[in-house]
Amino acid sequence: MIPKVSIITPNYNCSNYISQTIKSVIAQTYSNWEMIIVDDCSTDDSYELALSYSKCDSRIKVLRNEENSGAALSRNKALDEARGEYIAFLDSDDLWMPEKLEKQIRFMQENTCDFCFCRYNLIDEENIFLGKTAKIIHTLTYRKMLYHDFVGCLTVMYKADIAKNIRSFDIRNNNDYGLFLQVIKNTKKALGMDEILANYRIRKNGISRNKLKKVSSYFELMHDKLHLSLFKCCFYLFTNIVIKVVWKYEKK
Repeated sequence: MIPKVSIITPNYNCSNYISQTIKSVIAQTYSNWEMIIVDDCSTDDSYELALSYSKCDSRIKVLRNEENSGAALSRNKALDEARGEYIAFLDSDDLWMPEKLEKQIRFMQENTCDFCFCRYNLIDEENIFLGKTAKIIHTLTYRKMLYHDFVGCLTVMYKADIAKNIRSFDIRNNNDYGLFLQVIKNTKKALGMDEILANYRIRKNGISRNKLKKVSSYFELMHDKLHLSLFKCCFYLFTNIVIKVVWKYEKK
């Protein structure tokens, strides 16, 4: 039997996009998946939209937090419910190409790797391509990942058995970075696919757009959670910024 992939999707007020996101999963050429959507007390109708899809497709499961808790705890709740041999991530405003899961599973099996990620395009709120595509590094280690967050959350897939008890830190920003740092530290081989298989949506009011809060959360992750010295935190913050500015994206 082909392995099951558990897709982790936190949602908060994404009524304009969540239908497109779910449809991009339903359209996958790889069929053995479960999509676990955790709604974080949305005030729009995105929770109801997600429920409507779950009633039509039993592979979609929708949960709801009792109180607004943030993306990190929402992902953790979904991870607790996951039953697949592989874990993948897709936020409720991003999109996958139809062959994303199929190609990634094949790549991981052929290369016997525990952790995989791929390239992605940047799109805007109207699904218009912004002319930038994320570059890739072919081999990733914990040390390399400290220098920069080389993976796009929407492209990550890893074997569930290597990270059974690993969960996101409860921080507002950089929580996916913190999760993947922990997972990669636990892997034998993490590889990048030089193929574009997803679209990452840039939103004007997205949480990751607040640079000051993101820097503050970065220190919370690196110093408070990972227990790095302040010198190392500053050094890795510098390398993260430089790599993002001079290398991360190529124009198409």
